Amino acid sequence: MSSLAKKTVLVTGATGFVGSNLLRCLQGSGADLHIIARTSSNLWRISDIIAGVGRHTPDLSDADSVKKTVRDISPDIIFHLATYGGSPREDNFRQIMESNFFGTVNLVDACKDAGFDLFVNTGTSSEYGIKSAPMKETDCLKPVNNYGISKAACTHYCQAVALNDNLPIVTLRLFSPYGDYEDGHRLVPSVILSCLQGKNPAITSRSFVRDFIYIDDVVDLYRRLAEIRITPGEIFNAGSGVQHSVGDVVDTVIRITGKPLEAVTGLPKRWPNEPEVWQADMSKTSTSLNRAPKYDLENGLRKTVEWFAAHQHLYRT
Repeated sequence: MSSLAKKTVLVTGATGFVGSNLLRCLQGSGADLHIIARTSSNLWRISDIIAGVGRHTPDLSDADSVKKTVRDISPDIIFHLATYGGSPREDNFRQIMESNFFGTVNLVDACKDAGFDLFVNTGTSSEYGIKSAPMKETDCLKPVNNYGISKAACTHYCQAVALNDNLPIVTLRLFSPYGDYEDGHRLVPSVILSCLQGKNPAITSRSFVRDFIYIDDVVDLYRRLAEIRITPGEIFNAGSGVQHSVGDVVDTVIRITGKPLEAVTGLPKRWPNEPEVWQADMSKTSTSLNRAPKYDLENGLRKTVEWFAAHQHLYRT
């Protein structure tokens, strides 16, 4: 029997890339599933499964409505993935802080009042900033963009509440997930879709590096946190533990699709500072959660190409 059987589970950010994949994974677990999604949210990623899920529409920045919703749901487990500012188009700092930090504060406070078994906050590798070695959970956070600043504040808040009140709140700090249902404007989908259409993929630079992790491995870590006894305030990296360049991604996708194409460089930079190292130290996650990624870049991209080839209709504008 699933460890989630008969549990009430709340997922925020379930209409997004990672959240929708998590929600799909939770289907069939025996859990009573609920999501928080604004009335204006686009449900295209979960339209085929939403009928079996309780949908609630408070704005996370509205403390009173969040408190009422959480009280009504009374969740045992909360997976908090709602986020704003991860896209260059989402650049209003006040809105980023209102959505990410104060939204998280409101949700945590509401859950404290209701009681819960587990609260998983979702962090980002952008919290670390520029480092010269693989990033460890104990590293000093020095974010260099507004999104990283807001998410670092969320992590600090969640950890402080967990430690001060001895509450089962942990943070899963995501690096660069890719896979099914990712936004078509992001690197991996844009390269894949271009190749499938016989177009040379446009990128910023071949040399930029990231720690790419396939979405199934990310979702597995969320599920794993619900299976074990956690220590309040812990933080776990969610990466592959291997750094790859954008050029590696492009070359692999081109090879998988079998198209005689090559990348066109010169797109504007997303951030002004691009590091030479962007890699997760996965030793703590591997030891504490007894998990290691099942997919390397080649196999993860192969599955992703197969999915996008079968779902191109979802990305037509």
